[in-house]
Parts: sequence; C-alpha cells; structure tokens
Amino acid sequence: MLIGVKYCGGCNPRFDRGKAFQAIKEQAHDDIEFKVAEEGVEYDYLLVIGGCSNCCASYCQYNVKNGTLFVWDGETHVDKTIDNIHKMMK
Repeated sequence: MLIGVKYCGGCNPRFDRGKAFQAIKEQAHDDIEFKVAEEGVEYDYLLVIGGCSNCCASYCQYNVKNGTLFVWDGETHVDKTIDNIHKMMK
C-alpha cells in the first residue's frame, strides 16, 4: 500500500507535525510505504498533516484511489489515524 504524505505550510502549527508522522509511521504495518506526495503519482491513500484545525493544505492535485486521511490535532488524530490505517489493511 502506498500512502502519499502532504504537510501544510506550517504557518501556525499547534503540534510537532514531524513527530506526529513518525508516530504514525512507526505503528503502521511493514507493507505500507509512505512517500511525500507528488503530482502524477497514484496513491492508495493520502495523509494530509495540518498543524492546526484549519488543515488548509491543498491536496486536490494528487491522484488518490481510496481516500484521504487528515491529521490536525497531535493528541487525538494520531491514534485515530493509526487505527484507520490498521483497518484499511484488513
């Protein structure tokens, strides 16, 4: 499974976005590959990591087959995202 990762611009981060991504990546299955999202590549899912509740990062330019996951709260969304990724693998 290929998951594209898109970060917001970081103008008003309320949590460490890189640390949140590391936590997600470390708890994901080994057969999931995370790549910084690029136009022209098709992803199974897209992970958008926004630093605040606006989660304003543009992501419509990416090709995504199955859906987009959003993280904009480092406390609650990281665990929910990990759970969702595990469910997607079943």
